[in-house]
Amino acid sequence: MDIIKRTVEFKPNSRNLFFHILTACNLKCRHCYINPEQHGTKTLELSTVRAWLKLFSRADHSSAIRSVPDTNVIFLGGEPTLHPGLPGAIKEARRLGYASITVDTNGYLFNDILERVTPEEVDYFSFSLDGSTSKVNDPIRGSGSYEACVRGIQEAKKRGFGISSIFTASRANIQDLPNMPDLLASLGVSRFFIQVIGIRGNPAQRQESDLQLGYDQWEAIVPETAMKAARLGMYCTFPKVFLGEDEPFSCAGLVAENYFVFPNGRVYTCPLCEDYPIHAFEICGDQLVKRPPLTETELFPLQIPEGCVMNRIFHPGNIEYDSRGIPVRKIACCMLKKELLAG
Repeated sequence: MDIIKRTVEFKPNSRNLFFHILTACNLKCRHCYINPEQHGTKTLELSTVRAWLKLFSRADHSSAIRSVPDTNVIFLGGEPTLHPGLPGAIKEARRLGYASITVDTNGYLFNDILERVTPEEVDYFSFSLDGSTSKVNDPIRGSGSYEACVRGIQEAKKRGFGISSIFTASRANIQDLPNMPDLLASLGVSRFFIQVIGIRGNPAQRQESDLQLGYDQWEAIVPETAMKAARLGMYCTFPKVFLGEDEPFSCAGLVAENYFVFPNGRVYTCPLCEDYPIHAFEICGDQLVKRPPLTETELFPLQIPEGCVMNRIFHPGNIEYDSRGIPVRKIACCMLKKELLAG
């Protein structure tokens, strides 16, 4: 089987809306990035969800957002299926013509969500599973979460929904990552996303700071596992993370449209900034308003030897230096992905 491998370029003609419709969750994952002090604890009213979906979908919106033909929406939380209005939000996104609709979930699938929407309305339910067994997954995500997630995948698959799975790689589970492709293939998962743990939210706390992976650990396991998943017929992506010596750095914030929306109205364009009040936009009166400097936007053009300026400012522990104080390798933009799929 031929495997196509490529770095996914930032796409200036598409928009991705990462829409946190609430911050509440039934789990308390070790690596959760939600920060109530910055994101609030509000659950959006369905009427507000609809208004904000329209805001990001329409072609004639205010000049705060550039006009592009395609918008993809990912409903997030917290746990988005805890929101009783999620089915209505999904139907509204479909009515507005969103190019794709995904629901990220921990698998508990509250409020009978699978009975209230159809595979024609939801492109993918994306299940967070951080281990191939409960022994690995549950210490990270909570007791019983492995069984619930697998059961949720099976039920969604039986009903004909597209299924993807997200594995957040850290020192707590990286050795188990090679076991994931076989499990996911047996469950009928078609897309596998490997993501690196971010030092924000819970992991930013001192007791969780040792979860971050180094270059050697990442390179020894992740690319090979992605190849295995692709050989099993899954579309697989993972962050580039580290750039080679001759690879140029590029920032998605300068060329792409990614909006990370939280219930308190904050709108970030870089997820690494979400622990700090430097969001580029905010939603006021159901209008998207660009905030005055200094925000994340003014930081994107900075060119530094370390590559990603956000890592240099917020996560300097990610960067390795040689004896001369020169970065050993550049850190890639967190939105830059490697993609593998069967040819």
